[in-house]
Amino acid sequence: MTRNRATAIGFTAVLMWALLALLTIGSAPVPPLLLNAICFAIGGAIGLVWTLRKGLGVLRGISWKVYAFGTAGLFGYHFLYFTAFRLSPSAETGLIAYLWPLFIVLFSGLLPGERLGARHVTGALLAFLGAALLVMGRGGEGSANAAGLALAFLCALTWAGYSVLSRRLGEVPTESVTLYCLATALLSALAHLALEETLWPQGVAGWGAVLLLGLGPVGAAFFTWDIGMKKGDIQLLGVASYAAPLLSTLALVLAGITPPSWALLLAALLIAGGAGLAAGRRG
Repeated sequence: MTRNRATAIGFTAVLMWALLALLTIGSAPVPPLLLNAICFAIGGAIGLVWTLRKGLGVLRGISWKVYAFGTAGLFGYHFLYFTAFRLSPSAETGLIAYLWPLFIVLFSGLLPGERLGARHVTGALLAFLGAALLVMGRGGEGSANAAGLALAFLCALTWAGYSVLSRRLGEVPTESVTLYCLATALLSALAHLALEETLWPQGVAGWGAVLLLGLGPVGAAFFTWDIGMKKGDIQLLGVASYAAPLLSTLALVLAGITPPSWALLLAALLIAGGAGLAAGRRG
């Protein structure tokens, strides 16, 4: 697989994550950890079907340490993310959580064979400014809380670390993500039983939103992201990830949930400019 093709496949994860907010709204009143459990179970089932083309034996030769790493990345990120917003349902929390693409760009410079250029850093900072406009403009349900902000920071570090370290596991087949998803579904279900009240989706629309979440943003996206991180342009994917909050906001605008604004246009220019700069020649 070529580097450009792997990068394009990785970017499909960003496109799927653009629907995360819209579908999550549609899945109400399902609590976060239960939603996580259902969606990752669907994602894991998709992975099992996909893995059958090679045979389930491909999953046996992988070290338990790899499975522990992948499960810690997926479950750890989502648990920290949900907990952060429970403690601090604010725009500041969302902004700190969205430091992960910038961290991916910065951490990638530590990888063998990768060189971090000024264009990548500048592009990532421009795109972060664009995301900041969107997140701060959207506001939050409550005030900032120091513990919640700290967890949001750990959340960003967790996803960036998981993504960048996946590069070091380039020989591990992407089919391994199947067990990451199933283990995350199990841990999420246990955490739900301990921490949340059980509330199921309402009607066909609610169940449809949950199914689409499991098929895409909280399912297939982790498989395509794995391919992009292992074989694609990791710096470009890091900067391009800031398209997720932009496209997510556009989806909410088209659905009539969020009104259009000049801030949205400026954010689009900053994010597109940052991605374009990072896609240029390395410097």
